[in-house]
Amino acid sequence: MLLLWAVCGSILWAVPLSAQTDIPGPLVDPALSLYTGPVSVPLEIEIPALNLTAPILGVGLTLTNAMAAPRGIRETDPLWYSVFWYRGGGIPGNAGTATLAGHYNDVLGRPAVFAFLADVVVGDVILIRDHRTGHEIPFIVHETARYSAEEAADPAVLARIFGAAAVSGGEALSPVSDQTAHLTLITCDGTWVDDTFNLRLVVYATRAQYPF
Repeated sequence: MLLLWAVCGSILWAVPLSAQTDIPGPLVDPALSLYTGPVSVPLEIEIPALNLTAPILGVGLTLTNAMAAPRGIRETDPLWYSVFWYRGGGIPGNAGTATLAGHYNDVLGRPAVFAFLADVVVGDVILIRDHRTGHEIPFIVHETARYSAEEAADPAVLARIFGAAAVSGGEALSPVSDQTAHLTLITCDGTWVDDTFNLRLVVYATRAQYPF
């Protein structure tokens, strides 16, 4: 079972996936082990409400089967300001669930890439941009939630956060999709207890399209 706990405006209309442009995959070599370290992918995320734009890296699993969220050694390390896409799950914008995580603060306790994710509200827009094609995939936030360690380990919660990317034994399960493109963002939240934050903040969004 994949573990979560180690992961520390505009009007839009939902439209059928058949009418949308997908991000072409694969984004990484399909033969790459989920236990391999972070790899570059040609995507970036933008959250206009936060004035945030950041590169995306593809990550897999830690040795304890938690979604990897690599930490920088220095406060200037770009890992603090990168967003991590779980490459055992779906491609952002395609049918299924794509899961992205980002750090709340850096090694000195200063704001990192998702430090202000809690300011996102229902109706806000999240954009995923493909540098290869120039395509921009919009999502609209429909819910935010906070989970304790116990709640985050619940299989039902994990299934919602990671969708078809729930992992058993290090191998991604066969995709099962409702044919909707879901996007999940994760960061730390709450109080610092025993060398970690005691909550996880999760933002749920669904793909949409501007009404041209």
